[in-house]
Amino acid sequence: MKKMTDPAAPVPHALVSESLDAPQPYAPSLSPLDPEPQPPAPPTVTTYPLSFTGSAAEYFRIWIVNVALSVITLGFYTPWARVRTRKYFYGHTWLDGHNFEYTANPWALLRGYLIVAVFWGAYALSSQFPYRGSDWVIGIIAALFVLTYPWLVRQSMRFLARSTVHRGLSFRFLGTLPAAYMSYGLANLAAIFSAGLALPWAWSVQRDYQVSGVAYGSAQGRFRGDVGAFYVMALTGVALAFGGSMILGLLGLVLSGGLALSNLGSLNTQDDSFVNAILITVVAAYVGFFVLYGLAGQYVRGAIMKYVLSNVELGGVVRLGSNLNPWMLVWITISNYVAQVFTLGLLTPWAAVRRTKYVLDHIQVRAITSLDDFTAVNSAQEIALGEAATELLDINIGF
Repeated sequence: MKKMTDPAAPVPHALVSESLDAPQPYAPSLSPLDPEPQPPAPPTVTTYPLSFTGSAAEYFRIWIVNVALSVITLGFYTPWARVRTRKYFYGHTWLDGHNFEYTANPWALLRGYLIVAVFWGAYALSSQFPYRGSDWVIGIIAALFVLTYPWLVRQSMRFLARSTVHRGLSFRFLGTLPAAYMSYGLANLAAIFSAGLALPWAWSVQRDYQVSGVAYGSAQGRFRGDVGAFYVMALTGVALAFGGSMILGLLGLVLSGGLALSNLGSLNTQDDSFVNAILITVVAAYVGFFVLYGLAGQYVRGAIMKYVLSNVELGGVVRLGSNLNPWMLVWITISNYVAQVFTLGLLTPWAAVRRTKYVLDHIQVRAITSLDDFTAVNSAQEIALGEAATELLDINIGF
């Protein structure tokens, strides 16, 4: 006799189709006694503060030796001085119990320095001591610099990233050459020919290129900022410079008007105090404008630094944050400069340590994974020509 199958009997697991496209049996809703499914727990965010443990006294010993040897060797010791300085600052920067390392080869830097120095020397000599064909030399070198500037910036970033190590793993810079010419070529031209109106856009494009090109292991950076914020910071700087200048001008007019009224009843027609007061007012307003312009520029630099550091993401699992105060950074920069001038440069190590400590102590790294989880990726050795060019020509490409 054929065995009958109970339709209510459970179906063996092996007979159930594993395809998500096949019709699934009806699943009754949970009874009030059944526990409700819990949503997955949010990832745990761990904050790792950066810290700087260097001291002005320690760095002074390194700095004074660097200066002395650079002078004695007519500048040939400069690459070694640069490497020693960065080794000190990197070695005293700590993150999650591990310090950074700077592994650049001074000989590689020296080769780059010599190449750049030859071109710079030819340009300077042709400018100071004109000779037949000197205009052609000046024009060719200037054109060569303009054409290679984006490439030099990219090479500098590649070399600096390759020379920066944390936990035994080197950083990399993956920014492409076409993107470099877009960020540091076309963007700069747009800023120049738009009379500065496109300058905040150029800042945004360049910071995006810098951050998005950075890679640590298999994780690549991403810039989460917006161009609108750069325009707000730029307009704030303009308001500080020109708005403050207008206030100074109005105060000068009020002061001059008061002196004029006070001299109306004077019997001495040869009194030049009114004219002198006007001249002093004009000079004071002129000087005040440049002081305010400098303050506004330093504020914008500090605000951009804070904004960029607060919008850096790495691999979707690490984000940077910064709570530094741009005005405090302005005060540190100005007071450092004054201290260096009045001590003939002897407080330069103190100024460098002071500024570095303030910036690094106000940066946090937030991660949803352990910093040990990054995978090493080998990268080729980079040439140091771009790094040498940006150092010798004082090109500021950082944020």
